[in-house]
Amino acid sequence: MKNLMEKTNVDISAPIKIGTLTCRNRAFLAPMSGISDVPFRKLAWKFGAGLVFSEMVASEALVSGQAEMEMKALGGGLPIHAVQIAGRQAKWMALAGKISEDNGADLIDINMGCPARRVTNGLSGSALMRDPDYAMRLIEAVIGAVKIPVTLKMRLGWDDQTINAPQLAMRAQSAGIAMVSVHARTRCQFYKGSADWDAVRAVRSTTNLPLVINGDIIDHQTAGEALERSGADAVMIGRASYGAPWLAGALANQSPSAKGNSSLAPESVGSIILEHFEEVLLHYGSQIGIRQFRKHLSWYIDRLSADNRYSPLRISMLTSSDPNHIRKLINQLFCQSIETVAA
Repeated sequence: MKNLMEKTNVDISAPIKIGTLTCRNRAFLAPMSGISDVPFRKLAWKFGAGLVFSEMVASEALVSGQAEMEMKALGGGLPIHAVQIAGRQAKWMALAGKISEDNGADLIDINMGCPARRVTNGLSGSALMRDPDYAMRLIEAVIGAVKIPVTLKMRLGWDDQTINAPQLAMRAQSAGIAMVSVHARTRCQFYKGSADWDAVRAVRSTTNLPLVINGDIIDHQTAGEALERSGADAVMIGRASYGAPWLAGALANQSPSAKGNSSLAPESVGSIILEHFEEVLLHYGSQIGIRQFRKHLSWYIDRLSADNRYSPLRISMLTSSDPNHIRKLINQLFCQSIETVAA
């Protein structure tokens, strides 16, 4: 892994500037709907991630005062508050950016990468890559509405016949975008197949902005290879962080917990999961919080206690509505019944 990092000339642990901001390292937590809420971001930051992005915030819904979007856009007291906004109309995107800035955001990220049908059917997310001229109007509107750095997250293109990320990155830089992140798949791939890190090198050739590579980065080896093949300056961790909020920080800090052959102490795992649970309850309230946390518990079990994947203990943990009972089961599963757990 060391040789890969040397070959890329990228030190993931080194700071990186995004416009007027300086991030402490180059391992970022991706914006993920239903995942990167305030509790998850706070844990990822605590464990050393260089930048953590909010869930995707629908711009028009935020402007209209929808409570769900206001909650997604909260900063949670993080030192750097990065809000990702999505939408189809320049008016709402600009207003959402301004509202986020007024509420303490340090950075606005524009979503042109989400492949979900509910988003693309509304002509938002990665659907905007089908009309670069229109996409540029949204980019220009947001940049014109705020004084903080504005970044762009996108895919390679809509499909294999329309790979236009390099051209869009070049135009975005001219408009004033401060950083570009590329998920190395097309929209039509969704999350299937392998990320094409090599294809992102064409983006590198059209812009000197900080470039972030996203897709299939799960450990030190894949991070180094992605940087080498793409020419990117930083990595963004998405689905690999499910059940592992420490992963981005572990990559940045060269921690053993980012290597497949290491382990975390069981008492550490239990305390991390309990801390996450308490943050979720505090953020959402007990009733909603328990429901929100079930997916995280499931991922923790799948990642750290695979033998219990189909056990009665797991079923009880994921169906209980009693916070104290869940706490007891977390202690039982992650602090008593496991000698070591794979990181």
